[in-house]
Amino acid sequence: MSELPICVACGMQYAEPRSDCPICEDERQYVPRAGQRWTDLNTVRASGTYTARIEEQGPGLIGVGSTPNFAIGERALLVKAESGNFLWDCAGFIDDDLVAKVRELGGITGIAISHPHYYTTMVEWAHAFDVPVYLHEGDRQWIGRPDPAIKLWSGATLDVAPDLRLINLGVHFAGGTVLHWPGGENGRGAVLSGDILQVIPDRRFVGMMYSYPNLIPERPEVVRRAAEMLDPYEFEAIYGAWWDAIIRTDGHEAVQRSAKRYLSQVG
Repeated sequence: MSELPICVACGMQYAEPRSDCPICEDERQYVPRAGQRWTDLNTVRASGTYTARIEEQGPGLIGVGSTPNFAIGERALLVKAESGNFLWDCAGFIDDDLVAKVRELGGITGIAISHPHYYTTMVEWAHAFDVPVYLHEGDRQWIGRPDPAIKLWSGATLDVAPDLRLINLGVHFAGGTVLHWPGGENGRGAVLSGDILQVIPDRRFVGMMYSYPNLIPERPEVVRRAAEMLDPYEFEAIYGAWWDAIIRTDGHEAVQRSAKRYLSQVG
């Protein structure tokens, strides 16, 4: 339904016209100073502003997005796992050319999204490839366009394939989730984190915030729990939400030292 309204600021597609965007009005995001504005995929495509962007980000990981970036600007990651291709997170822009390029890479068997800021046009992606979208039920209230393709899951983990596990860390949003791929980095393991674990300029650390744009710290008990949940997993690399936002080595220890530093600062 390419005429459905999309928030220009965050990229969330809604099932019907509305005057407000709950995602932007939440304290973890913001309504731009110029005010709430709307578009739709038909308008975005017709503008000719955006083109498909497909680039390798790491071993078996292909970035999927657009040039220039659309809305918040995150890129998705196509995971070329042994169990089949899987899409992590969601790029807001989608057109026939981008779909064709993903099909040339082997298509996808499913989609999982880290948190509501990246829900955007997820239903368009699900329909284009006839696959499910896995979302944690803790973030049910933020779904802008309900659809049967959306599969809500609960609890701490979900194996979406024999070699791909979703882990609900609860950072940033109650349903904040990362993807653990043991086969990533040529068998050394990778975590795909969106900005549940934010890859920051100092690649020895990650950020864990309740709100990144508004600089609201995450609750200490959430940070502690997230570090404890990830501690048993082996992973060398962490792939964040942005192009080339990657920790290539020592990812496991980067999470643990980041949590330790954070907790020491907040007492």
